[in-house]
Amino acid sequence: MPQVMEFKLPDLGEGLTEAEIVRWLVAVGDVVAIDQPVVEVETAKAMVEVPCPYGGVVTARFGEEGTELPVGAPLITVAVGASSLPSAPAAQAAEAEGSGNVPRPLIGYGEDHSRPARRRRVRPVTAAVSAPVAVAPVAPVAPVAPAVPAGPVPVISPLVRKLAKDGGVDLRALKGSGPEGLILRADVEAALAALRAPEPAPAAPVAPAVAAQGERIPLKGVRGAVAEKLSRSRREIPDATCWVDADATELMAARAAMNAVGGPKISVLALLARICTAALARYPELNSTVDLAAKEIVRLPSVHLGFAAQTERGLVVPVVRDAQHRNPEDLSAEFARLTELARAGKLAPADLTGGTFTLNNYGVFGVDGSTPIINHPEAAMLGVGRIIDKPWVHEGQLAVRKVVQLSLTFDHRVCDGGTAGGFLRYVADCVESPAVLLRSL
Repeated sequence: MPQVMEFKLPDLGEGLTEAEIVRWLVAVGDVVAIDQPVVEVETAKAMVEVPCPYGGVVTARFGEEGTELPVGAPLITVAVGASSLPSAPAAQAAEAEGSGNVPRPLIGYGEDHSRPARRRRVRPVTAAVSAPVAVAPVAPVAPVAPAVPAGPVPVISPLVRKLAKDGGVDLRALKGSGPEGLILRADVEAALAALRAPEPAPAAPVAPAVAAQGERIPLKGVRGAVAEKLSRSRREIPDATCWVDADATELMAARAAMNAVGGPKISVLALLARICTAALARYPELNSTVDLAAKEIVRLPSVHLGFAAQTERGLVVPVVRDAQHRNPEDLSAEFARLTELARAGKLAPADLTGGTFTLNNYGVFGVDGSTPIINHPEAAMLGVGRIIDKPWVHEGQLAVRKVVQLSLTFDHRVCDGGTAGGFLRYVADCVESPAVLLRSL
């Protein structure tokens, strides 16, 4: 006999306590294999497909799409070893004992709310009424009312009938106040008075409350997590920003030369990332975090480089692990891989956590500068504006050069302005003369 196993929402890591059901990938009655994804959920970190550790037939699902479930709450139940749901007689027996929403082999494992309940057709009960031909019609019996007992129906007087006809009153719509529902003259006169009463003036249209208050968008999922993280950064980190314009003409020329050789293309972001890792090796204070409980600055041994990526679901920051050991070609490939996953909503929570320094290329939005908020609990973020042609003094002559603005926002607890300025100046020197970077490779 199949054993029904309950699969609960697992701990998706990094302190996540809940997830929202985005899309069910299986229905009740489907046969699933071990480790087959059964539901797509959105956490505060990313969109995740959750695999089920059991193989068998899905007997119940818990939660509608859009519902938030805490970690440890039931997701589905699976009849392990079964290949289909019970036969019709067994399902009907289960329906008689349970709520009847879904057929299932055992009672007590939830219901499938994804299918609407079946309506029972109710046949209207028609009661035979015997009455003389001259009798005017009476009010019809409501479908849920008990059947009218057989017997004669009281006869409406000709005076009442004529009064109703002259006034345009439908006797079938009246409920008589006389014995056994007899329609009296007073009933017709009351109906006439209602017809003659002036209609109330239409009320002025009232705008919905939502329109007056504006559209309300739930602050949850990725957007909610970003809001909480940025708010925490502002509350806890005393940040400061410094910036400098740099001539990126030589950097762009070096990139063009690399790509002309053949092989995978090198991105500008990858070159900037390689410059950042070299700068962090010189200024390790900026690759650190602050332990408030211990009142200590923790300098981190590896550079896990986050980079900002804009997606339809909002801004996310994927992380390139051990960026200090990667060359520009490897960095380009990893940036491309993570960006594709981010846009598809397929990043795992591990891809979005553990960063130690962030590179933010806001130049893709066509802007020159910014004062970014540090990605808590990191200590610094380098912002890069657009690279555009500008007049620039080069070797004593005015020339048109490719200029970029670089900005560094840093945690003033981990270093002073001298360290931050030294870091930014080294980055700018490498941008202006990539040969400077060769000395640290």
